[in-house]
Amino acid sequence: MCAVAKKHTGGKNVAGQIISRGDRTWLIRIFIGRDPKTGKRTYHNQTVHGTKKEAQQVLNSLLRDHDMGSLVAPQRRTLNEYLDEWYQSAVKTKVRPQTYDHYRATIDRYVRPALGPRKLATIKPLDLQKLYSAMQEQGLTPRTIRYTHAILSSALKQAVRRQMLSQNPADKVSVPKQQRREMYALSPEEAKRFLSAAESSRWFTLFQFALVTGMRPEEYFGLRWEDIDWQNGRVQVKKVLVRVAKGGGWRWDEPKTQNSGRSIPIPQTLIASLKTLKVEQAKQRLSLGERWKDHGLVFTAENGEPIHHSNFRIRHFKPLVKKAGLPEDLRLYDLRHTCATLLLVAGENPKVVSERLGHASITLTLDTYSHVLPTLQQQATSKLESLLFGNGTL
Repeated sequence: MCAVAKKHTGGKNVAGQIISRGDRTWLIRIFIGRDPKTGKRTYHNQTVHGTKKEAQQVLNSLLRDHDMGSLVAPQRRTLNEYLDEWYQSAVKTKVRPQTYDHYRATIDRYVRPALGPRKLATIKPLDLQKLYSAMQEQGLTPRTIRYTHAILSSALKQAVRRQMLSQNPADKVSVPKQQRREMYALSPEEAKRFLSAAESSRWFTLFQFALVTGMRPEEYFGLRWEDIDWQNGRVQVKKVLVRVAKGGGWRWDEPKTQNSGRSIPIPQTLIASLKTLKVEQAKQRLSLGERWKDHGLVFTAENGEPIHHSNFRIRHFKPLVKKAGLPEDLRLYDLRHTCATLLLVAGENPKVVSERLGHASITLTLDTYSHVLPTLQQQATSKLESLLFGNGTL
């Protein structure tokens, strides 16, 4: 049994068929065009279980979707094939190379093994929900799951815009709530203890530099001698060191934001340490001869190559943290937080701190270091009390 319904759309008759497939089972078939490569007719097919009247209602709904342009041609390509195309056409030319590498590494690790071989058009919200649940069971953090979801959702949203999907399945799944990691900032006494433990290390100047400048690790790992203004006692943040996800290579990249490119004044103590380091590096370069890889970097591995963040953290930073008796989960990035917190507690203007850190705005600085604000408010109250009711003068 076959029933045909026609709807007039823009001067064309769009035909839809209801074909009996057994007891209370109907196949709805709608012609939606021809394949641009083969010229073959393409159809939207959907099975409905129920009465013929219910099948007719579904057909009418699909015909309306066709009118609205939301009824798409069936996709033979797999999710893997679509993602490869999406990387090249919609990602590679629009994001920083480091971001592009992160996108690919994340999708390759978590999405492709589970869903990559599936047809793009068959990906359902339940499939994504199962993927994220499996990631949770593996012990992955909410941040990793949310990041994976954000990338995949962006890719599928583009598929909807290209009329390869009628809707984005990622819109109908839930992801775990973000668990904000408590950042740790060293107290003045702890910072001194850390530097004391590092004093005999060849990385002493690097740790001094991190605490004083508040720069990001990728910024001081990418610092070159030409970026130091010896006469005026300043360092320029011009490039950052980025590790390539595949192959283990590296490159210089632009700073994270427009405000990240900045000039930071440094004290004479640090300038003296940097001069000593420069002399020591010159001796090392002479002793190694052709084995020295000269990239002009201030902080380098023993042969002049860039420092690998992960190796440095495990081999050099963590042992010093333990030696100084500091919390084991202290991160290299927390030296940046320490710089900012100590300045704010000392009464430095948040705008100055924001500029030193290279934040996009002072709002980000205040949000990040809101835990310091109660102390600052107490200091402000004490100053007002002294001025208004004590011996202070207005």
